[in-house]
Amino acid sequence: MTNLKQRILKRAVTLGVVGLGYVGLPLAVEKAKAGFHVIGFDVQPQKVDMVNRGHNYIGDVVDSDLERIVAEGLLRATSDFASVASCDCVCIAVPTPLDSHQQPDISYVRSSAESIAPYLHRDMLVVLESTTYPGTTEELIKPILERSGLVCGKDFYLAFSPERVDPGNRVYKTKNTPKVVGGVTSECTDVAATLYEAVLEAPVHRVSSPAVAEMEKILENTYRNVNIGLINELAILCNRMGINIWEVVDAAKSKPYGFQAFYPGPGLGGHCIPLDPYYLSWKAREYGFHTSMIESSMMINDKMPEYCAQRAMGVLNERGLAMKGAKVLVLGVAYKQDINDYRESPALRVIQCLRALGAKVRYYDPYVPEYAFDGRRESGLEALTPEALEDADLVMVTTAHTCVDYDLVAAHAPVVFDTKNAMKHVKNRERIRLL
Repeated sequence: MTNLKQRILKRAVTLGVVGLGYVGLPLAVEKAKAGFHVIGFDVQPQKVDMVNRGHNYIGDVVDSDLERIVAEGLLRATSDFASVASCDCVCIAVPTPLDSHQQPDISYVRSSAESIAPYLHRDMLVVLESTTYPGTTEELIKPILERSGLVCGKDFYLAFSPERVDPGNRVYKTKNTPKVVGGVTSECTDVAATLYEAVLEAPVHRVSSPAVAEMEKILENTYRNVNIGLINELAILCNRMGINIWEVVDAAKSKPYGFQAFYPGPGLGGHCIPLDPYYLSWKAREYGFHTSMIESSMMINDKMPEYCAQRAMGVLNERGLAMKGAKVLVLGVAYKQDINDYRESPALRVIQCLRALGAKVRYYDPYVPEYAFDGRRESGLEALTPEALEDADLVMVTTAHTCVDYDLVAAHAPVVFDTKNAMKHVKNRERIRLL
């Protein structure tokens, strides 16, 4: 057993987490709750300050947990990467967005590795958690860290373990979601797996290499992207055929095997599903491979905001109204229900499309009082009132928040275009139109 592995089991190590966002902060909190001393690193001073004050800003973190572990000295945050020198294990959990050309932007990952490298020391573990293309750990991270003169697998340990955060999930959190770990060497895998086994309640699945673990995460989200693309395409077809796609899915899922229900909507949002297939398609081109099925689903999902705006125009036409100058009230701009995260939210693109068609758009979201998108900052309605609903020519549901009073919406909106089937329990459906 390695010296580092022994010290992990004894909780005699200091852990570092680079990136204190939706992935990094919950991870840092769970590590501290498991009895480890944790240092969180972030380049945003406001996040560092909030953590050090025990002030939570992530929905999946319990406020009292953060406050307690900070008060007990188990977690502190800093922007000074010199503190990496005092860490025995460092996890990188920074964003991996797409650039303006829809290609992987791994600048945050590269910068993190370059910030760690000067302070890398013997018997140290580095784990990349950021979702990325297969090969990143060994082709990018490993050479940067080895500039220190230390050799991976001999002097330090390196692994990839994909984050599996699902914001707003009431059952599966960081603590109880199974982990996948793939190290550069078998010993790297063993040390990294030991760390996660000491922190999590869920099992840790070991794979043979970082590339397998990287591809595994891409598979998870590409699987969802492709199936959502399929159901979105069928939703468009069913609308033309006069068939209720939601009823079709409910009927299909009555089969106890061989079918998993996916549902249509105004597009894809969040930090993974809309982005990960682009990472895979980009990397595949290096091997002369064209991911035709994946790219087709991406095209379908990408056009859904525009399609929903066109459908909204049709709903207005039923009432003898033009889109130009129409007052549209959008319900929900978060990318999924009951969270405040609007990253890559299709609702924002729907609003953009509606405005391009000449509509006057306002929005209400109990979780997102304001947002910034496409160089524009906007505030929503403070409350969803009968007057606001009656003033609209069209109400459009783009996020299915469960705390919204849909009976109120049905009672006062002149007509509703529900892209999420959020109003499925409303009995009077005369003025409701479904995607």
